[in-house]
Amino acid sequence: MQEISFRDDILPLKDKLFRLALRITFDRAEAEDIVQDTMIRVWNKRDEWSQFGSIEAYCMTVARNLAIDRSQKKEAQNVGITSEIEEVSVASGPYDKLVGEERMQIIHRLINELPEKQRLVMQMRDIEGESYKEIAKVLNLTEEQVKVNLFRARQKVKQQYTQIDEYGL
Repeated sequence: MQEISFRDDILPLKDKLFRLALRITFDRAEAEDIVQDTMIRVWNKRDEWSQFGSIEAYCMTVARNLAIDRSQKKEAQNVGITSEIEEVSVASGPYDKLVGEERMQIIHRLINELPEKQRLVMQMRDIEGESYKEIAKVLNLTEEQVKVNLFRARQKVKQQYTQIDEYGL
């Protein structure tokens, strides 16, 4: 088994953990606190790292559980997430750039309106690039359930986006 290094293996996960926590809590400060708490908890378990199948899955699970606990305590409301992750396509002019930004806002709003499980699966697969197996571990689902939730989430976003985009035509 490979030696796990906090600096090389765990610290690089902080951005993924932040995005995951932000998707659950919808609060930047809360998400930052969750990442710090996750790092502390993982560090405190350093003697057990060699027993984990995947240190990344363990970190994601800890962050997810902390975020859910804090959201339930605060009874967080679904507030739109700021879109630091989005990549606006290269537009040929200001109008094209504005249209692209508006489309991304609509897509983010539609994703934020999804049920929590679908929203998390879509975040982890389409934005984070996680495998079905990793998502299943983190969310405590089967791979089939992950695929079904992802399919439904994508279909719903596509259907609602098409309705909005074609409105008035």
